[in-house]
Amino acid sequence: MQLPKFLRDFLIYLTTITGKSQRTRKEYEYDLILFMRFLKAIEEDIPLDRLHTIDISTITIDQIKEVSLEDLYLFMEYCEVQRGNSSSARARKVATLKSFFKYLKGKRRLIDENPAEHLETPKIGRRQPVYLNYNEAKDFIGAVQTQSYSARDECMMVFFLNLGIRVSELCSLNIDSINGRMLTVIGKGNKERHVYLNDACMNALDKYLQERHAYKGDGKEPLFISQKGTRFARQSIARIVKVINANSHSPKEKLTPHKLRHTSATMMYKSGADIRTLQHILGHSSVATTQIYTHIEDEQIQEVLKNNPFNNL
Repeated sequence: MQLPKFLRDFLIYLTTITGKSQRTRKEYEYDLILFMRFLKAIEEDIPLDRLHTIDISTITIDQIKEVSLEDLYLFMEYCEVQRGNSSSARARKVATLKSFFKYLKGKRRLIDENPAEHLETPKIGRRQPVYLNYNEAKDFIGAVQTQSYSARDECMMVFFLNLGIRVSELCSLNIDSINGRMLTVIGKGNKERHVYLNDACMNALDKYLQERHAYKGDGKEPLFISQKGTRFARQSIARIVKVINANSHSPKEKLTPHKLRHTSATMMYKSGADIRTLQHILGHSSVATTQIYTHIEDEQIQEVLKNNPFNNL
């Protein structure tokens, strides 16, 4: 699809200047194409059920200059009512619009007013992280032995549970990411952090490296290599987690690599890790994100109150 030049420029800016990942760039592109198709549909009285057929290549910056805050609210209403977007999905669209219009006004000086400046973000209900308890995690790791490439898969799962890394970070690990007991992880926004490899990680890694496949691709050599000799994609790791979970004695509903990350973070917090340390280990840019794991305190408080001797009066 041909995109307007100012939109193409914005997407390039996202990756080259702000350091957004290709995945994030795709999400922004999707949101903005949807928004511009919506604008054109409203302007030209095109039925909204034909939105996916609308060509936005002819949209000019003069048309974007005419966008008002009311237009943005109308778009958000369409996303909620007709597309059934959740509050978190709409919050992402708000973030996309804010970033886009801020760029047009502040960086490129293509518009005089920023209509998204006062656009409010939908309230998102605070969800408790889903995680495995210790016995469930132990059972999950035990089920790895059923895999054809058990040493490799066990090493990946041990990294998830001990280091709390993201699946995208696991996929991007290279052989040279390891320096002794330190692992260099490239997180969101290309931010680099160093995490310590404990005994479980080192033992699993040593076992895996003894039977690791040869790399058949180009560029830097990945740490984890698929049976085809290539770097893993996120979806492939998710499938491996799904199969291991299905083969365990007590499968957890809809277990994903991200829930293994939650498991790791929760267990570290329960074992005494402070929020700031946990923030660094997980690679969160804001400590507010890390604070979702303080739900453990609520459970412990409830348990103390239940065990209060006066509870039996």
